[in-house]
Amino acid sequence: MGNFVKVGMADYKIARAPNKLITTGLGSCIGICLCDTRSRIGAMAHIMLPSGELSRGHTHNQAKFADTALEMVLGELNRDGINANRLIAKIAGGAQMFKFLGESDIMKIGLRNVQAVEENLKKHNIKMVAKDVGGNVGRTIVFDPATGELLIKTLGDGERVI
Repeated sequence: MGNFVKVGMADYKIARAPNKLITTGLGSCIGICLCDTRSRIGAMAHIMLPSGELSRGHTHNQAKFADTALEMVLGELNRDGINANRLIAKIAGGAQMFKFLGESDIMKIGLRNVQAVEENLKKHNIKMVAKDVGGNVGRTIVFDPATGELLIKTLGDGERVI
């Protein structure tokens, strides 16, 4: 039947089918799901911010940022014999959870996270096959490495699979 492997905020995990990966509380954060359906191994990262450069050199959790989290995940998958060119990606999150006066792009962290994740996937030649991003609702996601299916649960909008 498999177990659920919980991915916390600013965290990532690797799982092999029949286990599934789950993360909750995706507001402006992004859940990046990578899968090699041939080996039935998947990865999920729950990133909070677009770039590690934002930390200005302070000690920080590398899994918090789109660029560094992806590097960490790919490094671990590579050690497991998974080549990045065999991976597909699905992403969810990037909501605009709060309204700000002036609505400058600097405050649109969800949108900036989406753009950063897409740029970093492209940089590593990983094909993004589906996404559920934006809006103003939080998400819980469950990723199945056996099938590559991503279940998205939202309050008010129900559930759907991409």
